[in-house]
Amino acid sequence: MKAELKEHINAKFSFLHDKNLLIAISGGIDSVVLTHLFHRLNFTISLAHCNFSLRGKESNEDEEFVKELGEKLQIPIYSIKFETEVYATEKGISTQMAARDLRYDWFQKIAKENKIDYIITAHQKDDVLETFIINFTRGTGLDGLTGIPEIQGNIVRPFMIFSRNDILVHATKKKILWREDRTNSSIRYVRNKIRHKVVPVLKELNPNLLDTFYNTLENLKGSQQIVKDRIQNIKEKSISAVKNELHLDISILKKLSNPKIYLFEILKEYGFTEWNDVADLLDCQSGKQVFSKTHRLLKDREVLILSDILQQDETDLFEIPENTTEIKIPIALKFETVTIPFDTKNHQNKVLEELIFDDKNTISIDFDNIEFPLILRKWQKGDFFFPIGLNGKKKVSKFFKDEKLSLIAKENVWLLCSKNEIIWVIGKRLDDRFKVTKSTSKILKISLKTEDRRPKSGVEKV
Repeated sequence: MKAELKEHINAKFSFLHDKNLLIAISGGIDSVVLTHLFHRLNFTISLAHCNFSLRGKESNEDEEFVKELGEKLQIPIYSIKFETEVYATEKGISTQMAARDLRYDWFQKIAKENKIDYIITAHQKDDVLETFIINFTRGTGLDGLTGIPEIQGNIVRPFMIFSRNDILVHATKKKILWREDRTNSSIRYVRNKIRHKVVPVLKELNPNLLDTFYNTLENLKGSQQIVKDRIQNIKEKSISAVKNELHLDISILKKLSNPKIYLFEILKEYGFTEWNDVADLLDCQSGKQVFSKTHRLLKDREVLILSDILQQDETDLFEIPENTTEIKIPIALKFETVTIPFDTKNHQNKVLEELIFDDKNTISIDFDNIEFPLILRKWQKGDFFFPIGLNGKKKVSKFFKDEKLSLIAKENVWLLCSKNEIIWVIGKRLDDRFKVTKSTSKILKISLKTEDRRPKSGVEKV
């Protein structure tokens, strides 16, 4: 088994050599055998053990066993005790999911603090088969059917060439001691029920089940790569980045043989679950939207707009005192006061020419026409202003419609106000009442700092 593991690592995980590795060890047979083999192969390793406080005295005995193993093999060990059931209740998740989240978050913390290059787990063939069946029964796509990834970020699983029986035979032959978790025999948990009730029947039907399964898995992975290549091609054709949004071209998507499947593959990393509703957006009227916990998908004319769901501040109203030179929250603005000298009329006109003709992200206003503190707020129903270049007033909502702003774009617009009067629809249009004129003696110049960013994607956990 040692020689086989060495060959496998050299072929697929040669990057592990001369790196600092952290082995996730429970005290069970898989992780203990993995530890012994990596130790004998002279890798630089340390151990990380989680006591989940789920089995009372037995959990504590597991922890002591791992510490003794570390001392015996002269391997550094990190250990931590979690109140897993309390955490699960607080988060409203299952105990198993809580344990998974706690341990992986902690592993990453250790890795960061101790310059660990890779985290090694002892997942093996039977684990992959069980995960496949779990995902299959719950409903999944190709990602769920292709099992547990061998490499996922800095997490590496080199033990998946061995079956549970392979590991048991090796441990017995080498007289390796391990801790047996009595809950592994309970069918209370879904995985254990599949392990003890479903898999034995499948192996009875096909004694070579694991080998057959792995051949099928390789075929699925090949198909998955073809799908990924195709999806990438469609992404490049149909998606464009517009500031902090992604725009999906509806006309391109509707020409595809099965738009719903393409939308699933394109958007699955953003946490959406109601895929029928997502697909229906293609034919809905503008303004319809679908939400995940982190993102929003909006139908806006000929595009679907993907954006982050931004956390709202406690207040949507901010005061800007006089003499402010810069703010960064909720948006980045810079302020500069310019006094116009009156030594000559020509000099005054020259200064005005330099300041009046600003772009949409910079305005110059008559300082004497405003009252401090200035107010920064979102637009409200009934708001109106006097857009510069237009004779008369206009409702902000009508201005947005004329500008063809999407619902998301409207929500992201801020108004700069003097008392109840709008000075600037920021980044869009100055109010005519506050513009600089030839009688202006003092100017306030305000600049908006813009930033482009794409919506953040979620991180898939295993």
